[in-house]
Order: sequence, then C-alpha cells, then structure tokens
Amino acid sequence: MSKLLFDPYVALVLVGFLPSEVWRWLGIAVGRGLDEKSEFIQWVRAVAIALVAGVVTRIVLFPPGALASVPLSVRLAALTCGFLAFYFIHRSPLAGVLVGEAVLVAGALALGG
Repeated sequence: MSKLLFDPYVALVLVGFLPSEVWRWLGIAVGRGLDEKSEFIQWVRAVAIALVAGVVTRIVLFPPGALASVPLSVRLAALTCGFLAFYFIHRSPLAGVLVGEAVLVAGALALGG
C-alpha cells in the first residue's frame, strides 16, 4: 500500500492535477453569474491577454533549451505567420499554433538547426 503512495503518477495527480482542478471548478461556479460585458471581466480578459503576450515575447526573445539554436529571424517569422494565420483563419488559435510551428520547424531545418 505504501508503494502506491510513492508512485510518481499518483504523486502527479495529487500534487499537480487536483489542486488546479479545484480552482477551475470554483471558477466555473463563480463565473456563471458574471456579465461578460462588465468592465471587470473586460479588465480580467485584458490582463490575461497581456500575460500571455509577455510569456510569448519572453520565449521568442530569450528562448529556452533547443529553441535557442534557432535564429531570432526564424522565431520572429514563425510568430508573425502564426499571428496572421490566427487572424485570417476565423481567429482560430489552432490555425495560428499550427502555422507558427510549421514555419518554426521549416526555418530551423532550412538553416540546419
């Protein structure tokens, strides 16, 4: 029985998944009664978008791991193409990610990275 408690998958569920899942369900319960057009919700949405933009910018300009071997010009081109795909393909995040990733991989392979 004690071996089950030290299983890494059990630990991952107990420490990684469940604590965040509680907050997600709480957010759903609280968020049902909120007006999407309220100034507070618009402010929260703007802050969330700014945080994601900041993280993406940091990854592009100061890449971790193997991404550091890809030239900045390729990373910027992938970011630009991904954004344009998102914008022009019905604001689809999936399209933006797929196109951006394809440009990044193609650019890295073309330059021998």
